[in-house]
Amino acid sequence: RFQIQRGKTDPTSYKSLGDCFRTIFQREGLLGFYKGILPPILAETPKRAVKFFTFEQYKKLLGYASLPPGLAFAVAGLGSGLTEAVVVNPFEVVKVTLQTNKNAFTEQPSSFVQAQQIIKTGGLGFQGLNKGLTATLGRHGVFNMVYFGFYFNVKNILPVNKDPNLEFLRKFGIGLVSGTIASIINIPFDVAKSRIQGPQPVPGEIKYRTCFKTMATVYKEEG
Repeated sequence: RFQIQRGKTDPTSYKSLGDCFRTIFQREGLLGFYKGILPPILAETPKRAVKFFTFEQYKKLLGYASLPPGLAFAVAGLGSGLTEAVVVNPFEVVKVTLQTNKNAFTEQPSSFVQAQQIIKTGGLGFQGLNKGLTATLGRHGVFNMVYFGFYFNVKNILPVNKDPNLEFLRKFGIGLVSGTIASIINIPFDVAKSRIQGPQPVPGEIKYRTCFKTMATVYKEEG
C-alpha cells in the first residue's frame, strides 16, 4: 500500500505505518491484512528450490572461470535471483492485484479467479500475467547478489565459534545484516514493480510501463 501511493498529494495516502494498519483494519477488517496470501504460499516451495539449487549450479559453473570467491558468490547470487524472478513473477502479479484492492476481503475475487481475469484482459505476456517482469528480475537479482555475496564473504572472514550458541548467533547476525543491506539496495526495484503491477493512477492509461522509466518518474515526482 505504501509503494503504490503517489506522494503526499495522493488523497488515499497513509500518514504512517500505524495509520495504514488502522485504516485497513477499519475499512477492510482483519482479513484485509491477508489479501493475496495464496499466491506467495503456492510460490514459496518452487521459489526456494529454484533459488538455492540454481545458486549452487551457477557457483559450480563460475568455478571454471577462476573468479575470486567473493565475486563468484555475488554473480552466482545474481544468476539465482534472475532465475527465481521468472518463476515468481506471475504469482506476484496476482498478489499485488489482490493486495491493492481496497474492497473488503469477502468482496474480492479468489486468487484463481483474479488470475483468470488478468489472463483474459492481458494474456500471459508483459501486459498480463508477466507484467513487471523486468522490475521483478531487478528485485530478486539485486537482492540475491548482495545477500549471497555479503553473507558468504563475511561468514568466511569471521571466525567460527566452538560454542554452538555463539555460532548460531554469528550466522544469525550475518544473515540479518545481509538481508537488511540487500533490502535497502533492492527496494527501488520493488517500488517500481508495485507501481507497474498495481493500479494505474488514471484508469485506461498506463503511466508506469517499464522498470527504469518508472524509477525515473517516481524520483522526479516524489524524490
